[in-house]
Amino acid sequence: MSGHSKWAQIKRQKGVNDARRGQLFTKVGRELTVAAREGGGDPDANFRLRLAVQKAREVNMPQENIQRAINRGTGADKEGGQLEELLYEGYGPGGAAMMIQVLTDNRNRAAADVRNIFTRGGGNMGESGSVAWMFDQKGLISIELDGANAEEVEMAAIDAGADDIQEDGGILEVYTDKADLDAVRRALDSQHFKISSADLVMVPKTVMDLDERGATAVAKLIDRLEELDDVQRVYTNVEIPEAILESL
Repeated sequence: MSGHSKWAQIKRQKGVNDARRGQLFTKVGRELTVAAREGGGDPDANFRLRLAVQKAREVNMPQENIQRAINRGTGADKEGGQLEELLYEGYGPGGAAMMIQVLTDNRNRAAADVRNIFTRGGGNMGESGSVAWMFDQKGLISIELDGANAEEVEMAAIDAGADDIQEDGGILEVYTDKADLDAVRRALDSQHFKISSADLVMVPKTVMDLDERGATAVAKLIDRLEELDDVQRVYTNVEIPEAILESL
């Protein structure tokens, strides 16, 4: 997997300051709203909402904030429900393929902000489909081993239907077909493994390496994009060394 999942782990381990936490609540709240709008407000019957609620709890979002965001999506709260889902594609420094998932109430603002950061970061936005073919959508379940036997957890994940498994720094990354994510997560959860996250992600079909300067430039571009409230996630096909991620 490229640097994105490692970056997410580093951010979880180090925590976030108050400003970042508020921004994170905004992003998670938007995901809750759209998920509820698309599939209803019952997490048991709405897989996407179930994932969003889990993510909200991972970042310690208050229950009242979670419910308010869901209500905006279902229409119980008339304040919201105007969000659009967008997917931007482009190339970063060194020819890095990049995909940016956006939830916004103003598509013109979102496009202008993303384009501006791309330009300042030495990249350029592409047309729809220009890099999407380089990625597959997969389920990703991250398990903290926390003393558990890695081989036993791997076997349990394989039995549950995992497609691929990677271990990195005490974290077991379990990849699944996107349709199997919830079933595999439930199977692993029933065995009381320490699941830190479960989400749908974009996985590059092939990974490219850049020199330190190029990888650092890509990492900085991702960081600036993720600072935008409208941007939910950023993916790249560049393998970014953990030392560079930690330095940022």
